[in-house]
Amino acid sequence: MWSVAESRTDRDIWPVSPPAPWPASVRAALWWHAATDDARSLIVTGEPIIPVTVAMVVDYLESPVGPYREILASPVLSAPGRRLGPLSRLHVPFIAVDSETSVHGGRFHWRLPKVMAEFTGAVDGEFTAKGEDWSVRTTTRTLPVSLPVAGGLGFAQPIVRAGGPVDFLRAVSVLAGTFRPARVGVEVTGTTLPSWLTAGTHTGITITRGRMSTRRGRRR
Repeated sequence: MWSVAESRTDRDIWPVSPPAPWPASVRAALWWHAATDDARSLIVTGEPIIPVTVAMVVDYLESPVGPYREILASPVLSAPGRRLGPLSRLHVPFIAVDSETSVHGGRFHWRLPKVMAEFTGAVDGEFTAKGEDWSVRTTTRTLPVSLPVAGGLGFAQPIVRAGGPVDFLRAVSVLAGTFRPARVGVEVTGTTLPSWLTAGTHTGITITRGRMSTRRGRRR
């Protein structure tokens, strides 16, 4: 499975999760910054990209596997096109949660390389995600302006075959709720993360209230 060192595990048996779609109630903080050269080098296809790194921390208040927390990052976005469709899409080599059943869902339904991590704090304030050899700490400050949000967030996970072309598993999460503009301070440690998930203060948003549903993955 396509991943970075922070999302690799030797474990292959997890509690079985229900199939998609996965409806959920969420709060989250998202941020983005210009992609580094190391971020660009992680992509294993020749598809056109948008050189922007996107990351988020998410508090799933309700889901088919119960409440859990998550952090994920996409080194670049895919550009809209005939192969991957009209949406810009995340490519996710790093994702961690605190639910073993969610790990199963990510890995078996969407080819998301989920691993286990520990989380403390609030996604819209001070928040820490920590794995065996990595950590991400965020400090989020929001503006007192609340706006509606509705739309879709797509991702495309490369399926790498030895000696063959790269295929993709595509899926979309649709979201409706409210958001606030934010600034997100980020501190990062790890084997690969500091080279492409840039520390510093970045433009972002908080999802203060959201209902989302992640649909079934489709190969393309």
